[in-house]
Amino acid sequence: MSFDARAFLRTLPELPGVYRMIGVDEEVLYVGKAKNLKRRVSSYFQKTLSSPRIAIMVSQVQRVDTTVVRSEAESLLLENNLIKSLKPRYNILFRDDKSYPYIEISGDAFPRIGYHRGVFEKGARYYGPYPSAWAARESVTLLQRMFRLRTCENSVFANRSRPCLLHQIKRCTAPCVGLIDDVQYGNDVRMARLFLDGRHSEVIEQLSARMQEASDRLAFEEAVLFRDQIRALQKVLHKQYVDSAREEDVDIIVALEQGGAVCVNLAMVRGGRHLGDRPQFPQTVVGAGAADVLIAFIEQHYLEHPAPTRVVISGAPLDEVKLALEESLDAPPAVVNARFAAEKAWIEMAEQNAQLAIENRLRESGRVADQLEALANAMSLAEAPRRIECFDISHTMGEATVASCVVWEGGGMKKSEYRRFNISGIEPGDDYAAMRQALSRRYEKVAAGEGVRPDLILIDGGKGQVGVAFDVLTELGLESIPMVGVAKGEERKAGLEQLVYPDARPPLVLGGTHAGLHLVQTVRDEAHRFAITGMRGRRAKARLTSRLEDIAGIGPTRRRKLIETFGGLAGVRAATVEDLCRVAGINRKLAEEIHGALRGLAPTSPADEGH
Repeated sequence: MSFDARAFLRTLPELPGVYRMIGVDEEVLYVGKAKNLKRRVSSYFQKTLSSPRIAIMVSQVQRVDTTVVRSEAESLLLENNLIKSLKPRYNILFRDDKSYPYIEISGDAFPRIGYHRGVFEKGARYYGPYPSAWAARESVTLLQRMFRLRTCENSVFANRSRPCLLHQIKRCTAPCVGLIDDVQYGNDVRMARLFLDGRHSEVIEQLSARMQEASDRLAFEEAVLFRDQIRALQKVLHKQYVDSAREEDVDIIVALEQGGAVCVNLAMVRGGRHLGDRPQFPQTVVGAGAADVLIAFIEQHYLEHPAPTRVVISGAPLDEVKLALEESLDAPPAVVNARFAAEKAWIEMAEQNAQLAIENRLRESGRVADQLEALANAMSLAEAPRRIECFDISHTMGEATVASCVVWEGGGMKKSEYRRFNISGIEPGDDYAAMRQALSRRYEKVAAGEGVRPDLILIDGGKGQVGVAFDVLTELGLESIPMVGVAKGEERKAGLEQLVYPDARPPLVLGGTHAGLHLVQTVRDEAHRFAITGMRGRRAKARLTSRLEDIAGIGPTRRRKLIETFGGLAGVRAATVEDLCRVAGINRKLAEEIHGALRGLAPTSPADEGH
């Protein structure tokens, strides 16, 4: 039975509401809102429609259901809820973007600064949103470097008896043990808030005044601290690759269509600082072009997040974007096309990054993308991890303990960033102490703002190893990094692994067919291989050195000459008697003794190794 649009339209009121286009088998094709239901729904049944996508949808309509509401605001909320619950085929739906990170300054007597997602707490102040976890965390690191605010949780803060590592590396003033009073700390908090509000000039002026005042009263050590803060702030402001002369808040939003995919890229400028961007892909995009997708993103994004003072766009008609924001927000921001040099540079960068994101998505749309999404969903991560680091410990009955750290990033293993740690100063076979040493050495630099922060940490081990690793991250103020242990399942069979959380959550068993587990296995196995290789090399080197030292007539000088001649201990072991005779001070008899002593030294089998 065909839909009689003319008869139906006569029954519609001129009131605000929500309409649902219903197709065959009661499928909800589309959900929309309207200030005036009669006028808006009638526009779908004109001779000329706005796009082929709308024409295709209208041809499938069997019925239109409407709900009258009391106000435009109610229609907006109802439409949003229905789209998320029904997921209509012709609506352009983005993943719920409540996951944008913020920076939180708590309301405690000695406020804590930190990275935040989720519900806002009363008494705290929040700054953002930031386009990515990396951008928010980098800003926290910058603030630590400049203002030395605490990042530890309240439970840690209340139970400290001595300053932590962050105080030693000049990233915290240690209010936990009274090394700074509440007045001085409050001044640092106020400076940080001014900086986050984009009032950089005021921060520099106030720090300069405090430096001069300290100098006038001959408190030169205090003046040096203020000088260092000013230099750090100037360095941050000067390194921005694109900034605004005005300390303003701007969103840059572009939409690009390529290869059958549409990407919306959101870049954020806060206080004149460009914080980076975040590409977004709609979940449903049947027949939609770049303009439709950009408008849908803007409507959904600013429902959840505060709008800046200005939005610079590319990819959709300006009037249509303004109308969408006017319908969605009580106080919409100014919407403009790029006019000035800085705005054009922002748009150019955003478009280039959108193009790169589309190319990467098309390239990785198969196996890797599925694995990341499956793992993120299984672990309830806010977003799929872009960088994964995995640790493993290997030794032979406590000898030659080596920890490995391997890196997965950008769709594959990133071997240039692998690291090995030769573990020393622990009881032989103490894997917990080895894990503590490895993570401390790896993440001290991250805590100091000098290393790359991962999005997910894997620990090859169970509850004990994970507990030790989490303690290290907590001490360094990095406990917000998601982390799980990869514990071997029953009979150590692949596919039966458990993902062990550092808190009270039960272990997660994904099963051998789970795409996310396949990615975890790949990274874990590489960490294991890299650790064993390093352990074998260290063990062979130690045994070779020991065997050389046991040969009569080989003292420190001849040992050094051997190593220099053959480029290392492995070269000495591979040398023939004739090769050894060519070394100054080595006669044939001694060469034969060296050759005989080292000939049997070879790495043992994996069965002899522990990890």
